[in-house]
Amino acid sequence: MRALYFENHGQTSNLRVGDRPLPEPGPGQVRVRLKTAALNHLDLWVLGGMPGIEMPLPHIGGADGAGIVDAVGSGVTGIKAGDEVIFNPGLSCGRCEFCRKGEQSLCVRFGILGEHVDGTFAEAVVVPAGNLAPKPAHLSWEEAAALPLTFLTAWRMLLNRGRLRAGETVLIHGIGGGVALACLQLAKMAGARVFVTSRSEAKLEKARELGADELIASSANVAREVRGLTGKRGADVVVDSVGEATWMHSLKAAAKGGRILTCGATTGPNPAEEIRLIFWNQLSVIGSTMGSDEDWRRMLSAVNASGLKPVVDTVFALEDGRKAYERLAGGDQLGKIVLAIETA
Repeated sequence: MRALYFENHGQTSNLRVGDRPLPEPGPGQVRVRLKTAALNHLDLWVLGGMPGIEMPLPHIGGADGAGIVDAVGSGVTGIKAGDEVIFNPGLSCGRCEFCRKGEQSLCVRFGILGEHVDGTFAEAVVVPAGNLAPKPAHLSWEEAAALPLTFLTAWRMLLNRGRLRAGETVLIHGIGGGVALACLQLAKMAGARVFVTSRSEAKLEKARELGADELIASSANVAREVRGLTGKRGADVVVDSVGEATWMHSLKAAAKGGRILTCGATTGPNPAEEIRLIFWNQLSVIGSTMGSDEDWRRMLSAVNASGLKPVVDTVFALEDGRKAYERLAGGDQLGKIVLAIETA
């Protein structure tokens, strides 16, 4: 099968398109012939090499995808060849104490498709049958591939861990990436007032189209702007997946008793911090990664009921996968970058 892969960690120049063995589904697994796949910042980190995570080389990246069931392993029921599907990229053991509690993303062996095993930047991928879900009928193949990781991450962080309620105020930093946009869409669905930041006027205007209530330039004193717009109160919930560049703004913009939610740190993991702001204002700093099986089901139910659609930035052919990585690394995207994968 054709695939976009790398034989050594490093820069995008290490990526190549060529033949890789077609994977075979084992017991409880399903092979999906992919129509589309979507990129995440995770793919840049995997390419560069992640400390503590070893993976066999050559390696195929990609956590997100959508396609048609091609082959079914032994023991799989209720799924057949020809089904149009998407899948949860999270991989869990199903046996540890966290999995038994229904907290699969806390699994002691938790992994992500395309990070710990070969992923979706290929004509086919093998995934656990339990991770599959029918492709939402209102989504195109490109939108379907763009949905799983970002919307699952946003759902757990904002609505499960963050306990967002209608009428609350949410500040979202860096409104260009997939998770930030998903948080905007889900927060508006939940009835929140949403403030967003970006260094790009185009991204801010797109956010307005998606329902953002207040637009703030990243170059501004974000905390001061938020407090000015809230009568000095601050934001009930702050979504910060940016890290070093925004963390102090988050601490200062949060209302007393507010929640600061983080699922990543695209500008660096070691920000300056004032601990006194956390204890004096009684802030909760809440980490979140991916989601549980229940989060996955609830997110899909909400997306299907509401008709929400992920924002797609650009679609590249698999053969132009290096350009897709480079666009992601440049940070100018507005929404998800997708690979179109032709299948026989």
